Amino acid sequence: MNKKILIAIGIVVAVVVGIAASLPISPVPPQPIQQNEKLGIVVNTPTKEVTIEQLDKAYSDAASTGAGRSNLYLFWNHIEPQQGQYNWKDTDILMSMNKKNNMKVTLFFSLVNGRLIGPYPQWMGTPGFGTGLEQLTVTTLDSILSRYDIIDSVIIGGELDAYFKDSEGSVTLYKKFYDNVYSKLKQKHPDVKFGNAFSLNGMINRDLGQYVTELADSGDFVAFTYLPVDRLNDIAKTPQDARSDLQKMLELVPDKKIAVFEISWSTSDYVNGNEQDQVEFIKVAYDFYRQNESKIEFFTWYRQYDRPEGSCIIDQQFTTSSVSIGGDQFVRERLGSYTCAAGLVKTDDSPKPGLSEITRQIRAS
Repeated sequence: MNKKILIAIGIVVAVVVGIAASLPISPVPPQPIQQNEKLGIVVNTPTKEVTIEQLDKAYSDAASTGAGRSNLYLFWNHIEPQQGQYNWKDTDILMSMNKKNNMKVTLFFSLVNGRLIGPYPQWMGTPGFGTGLEQLTVTTLDSILSRYDIIDSVIIGGELDAYFKDSEGSVTLYKKFYDNVYSKLKQKHPDVKFGNAFSLNGMINRDLGQYVTELADSGDFVAFTYLPVDRLNDIAKTPQDARSDLQKMLELVPDKKIAVFEISWSTSDYVNGNEQDQVEFIKVAYDFYRQNESKIEFFTWYRQYDRPEGSCIIDQQFTTSSVSIGGDQFVRERLGSYTCAAGLVKTDDSPKPGLSEITRQIRAS
């Protein structure tokens, strides 16, 4: 090859390199976040009054962790203030946010919420667990499930251990009611799963596991809420102690899937919480999930944002038998403090260390 040809090739290469260098560099598109439908975060905002823009940001931020689920809390007196006339306005907004962010929904439709019943709409009065309430429940839930196809799981009884123990609710009566409602709704919505929920810490603190056993064969799963607290609502455990508590769910329900409806660790120093323990518990909790994934229907962290201290009003009444110091008001104040500081983001929109940790854990699951 002669010298002139080599020079020509060199010029061509230089021109090509020069053109390539002058071309704009296209940014590498971000990798889409893989969301896990079994792992959820309860989406909330730091204040009760919220704009659509703030709500949209909250849902987008929750989805960016990799969470693919959230909870929807519906109360009958709000959704159906007049018989057969539904108030869909607020619920439509929330459900559109879930759908936009590719999040499945666990619906809590409050018939029993611990020591509270309902609340029912005025037009219903105060019905007992009989055939009349069965039909009304089926009709209303059928309307809700037909409207929102992203609801894939439903709970109508929450903290049933407290209802049976403190409100002297009849397990037999409730079970018959629940099984009849389940059977009718399952025919209409075979892909939706239904369950009851119990307070894991409440049962441990008061030795009430028998109620889970009596209802374990009802529905598709047994759900639990969990706070690492004692009877006074103080955090009285280490994250590793709490890991042993989580194992008890599997012991209580050996033959059916469990679900974790709400799980949390508060950072309020008023109840002995702190940010480091929240981070450690997040590691422990999601390690438990990964080790037992096949036995778990869903696993949802409660919750995204803190609320201002004193704004988390607890309506539950605590019986004197469960309170040994300070009385009912004392226990409720501590639960309020726990709840207000159970989020992953502070009220000023600054993240706690737990937010980055839960993001790592969800994406690794």
